[in-house]
Amino acid sequence: MNKEISAEGFSIISDVYSNQEIEQILAVINEVDTTKDTFRKSADLFAIRQFLKEIPAVYGLVFNSKLKSIIQSTFGEDYFVVKSIYFDKPEQSNWFVSYHQDLTISVDKKVELANFGPWTVKQNQFAVQPPIEILKNNYTIRIHLDDTDENNGALKIIPKSHLKEIYRPETIDWNFESETVCKIKKGGIMIMKPLLLHSSSRTTNNTKRRVIHIEFSNIELPKEIKWVERI
Repeated sequence: MNKEISAEGFSIISDVYSNQEIEQILAVINEVDTTKDTFRKSADLFAIRQFLKEIPAVYGLVFNSKLKSIIQSTFGEDYFVVKSIYFDKPEQSNWFVSYHQDLTISVDKKVELANFGPWTVKQNQFAVQPPIEILKNNYTIRIHLDDTDENNGALKIIPKSHLKEIYRPETIDWNFESETVCKIKKGGIMIMKPLLLHSSSRTTNNTKRRVIHIEFSNIELPKEIKWVERI
C-alpha cells in the first residue's frame, strides 16, 4: 500500500468500517446544531468544517482500531490531524468540482511569512499555500459513508499527477494522462496525496454521497502560526 501511494498517489481499502459503525457515526452527525459558522448548508451540499472539533463525540467512532492500525503502518507514529471536513452531497445535487490539487492548509491566523502564500479566508477560517515540502509530506484519508461510483460523484483522479508537484489543471495533456474513477463501497476509505489532481462530478442516480475528509501532517509550522485543527 505504501508503494502504491508513493507511485500512484492513492490507495483504496475496503471494509474499514462495518455498517453498524457507519450508522453510529451518522447518528451522531444527525444530532448536531447546524447553525454554526463552520456549517454550510444548501440544496447541493451540506458541509461541516473543523468536523472533529465541532463534533468531538464522533472522534472515537471515526478512529476505530482498523483506521488507527492503517495510519500507524502507512504514515508512521508521528502524524497528527490538521484538517477535517464532512461532506454530504444530497440525492439530487448538482454540485461538482473541477480538477484541482489541495494546495492550502488551515491555520489560526494570517501573518507574513516567507514561502507561505497566497492566503484565503473561508467561513472565518484562514488558509494558506505552504512550501511544497509540506504538501508533499501530507496525507488525506477519505472515509466513505455510502457506496460511491461515477453516478453519485465519486472522485476522478489522474494517477501519478502528484509527482509533478504544482500541476495546473489547464495544462493537463489528455494525450498522455489517463483518468481513474475511484469506486468505493460504504465503509471503505481512500488514502491520497494532496497534490494528486482530482475532481468530482454531479450526482445522476439520486443517491447520497457522504464522506469524511481528514488531512494529516507530521511537520511543525513556523512559530508565528499554528495548525488550526491539530489533534
